[in-house]
Amino acid sequence: MSHQQDWAQPAGPSQGPPPQREPALPSTTRSSSDLRNIFKCPGCFDYVLPPILQCRHGHLVCASCRQKLTSCPTCQGPLVSICNLAMDKVASSLTFPCKYTSSGCGTSLPPEKKARHEGVCDFRPYSCPCPGVLCQWEGSVDAVMPHLMDQHDDCVTAQEGETAIFLATDINNIRDAFYWVMIQSCFGLHFMVVLQKKGNNDGQEQFCAIVQLLGTPQQAKNFTYQLELIGVRRRLAWKATVQSIREGIETAMMNSDCLVFDTNTAQLFAENDDLTFSLTIAQC
Repeated sequence: MSHQQDWAQPAGPSQGPPPQREPALPSTTRSSSDLRNIFKCPGCFDYVLPPILQCRHGHLVCASCRQKLTSCPTCQGPLVSICNLAMDKVASSLTFPCKYTSSGCGTSLPPEKKARHEGVCDFRPYSCPCPGVLCQWEGSVDAVMPHLMDQHDDCVTAQEGETAIFLATDINNIRDAFYWVMIQSCFGLHFMVVLQKKGNNDGQEQFCAIVQLLGTPQQAKNFTYQLELIGVRRRLAWKATVQSIREGIETAMMNSDCLVFDTNTAQLFAENDDLTFSLTIAQC
């Protein structure tokens, strides 16, 4: 007598179609990025920020490009002063990266704060620090010294060492504003000493001398300098913290944050119409 045994099949996975998953929603970061791309200017690829103007077909262009263009860069139609209030509101709800992102700045700000930040951003390019010349050059801080030596070597002298002698010649033969410039290299950096002769608010001529670092403000705080005007049995000294070329020479001289003396004092120290300075730079 045979017996037939039915084996129970183990429970297995469902044979039906797999459950449908809800599509992933884009992240807030991705959504904001996509929205920001709408505001890319077709002329310069910077952002179009309020007040936002459009052409008759609705294409946007930034305020800077609009001043230079006569037609829309997208459709070639005439540029008119049509303000897009809706896009103004959308832009005001977003933050936009600093235009110096490629140089290392990671700041993002709302439109009303962006321009102000970029005016003082630590990553903005450096201007040519050579005084008395109309030079429009801009570049990285590491490119300042090569630029000076390549483009302004006729008015800039160079020395090496922590102590150097700076000579300003023919001081009595200069009637208009004039600058004497020297680069002193030490501690692996370059320092620029500038002597300016210029009329003050009272119409009297005066001299101002200052030392600045061809570097960042953070680097400059690590150094002090002593500048001495040397004469026969006379010394006039000024000691201060080195400033960065980022601050600008004119600002320091307007605030008298430098060695200042008038023409009468200059004559006490002059020898054959020349002034001699001793400059010593030290680390804090």
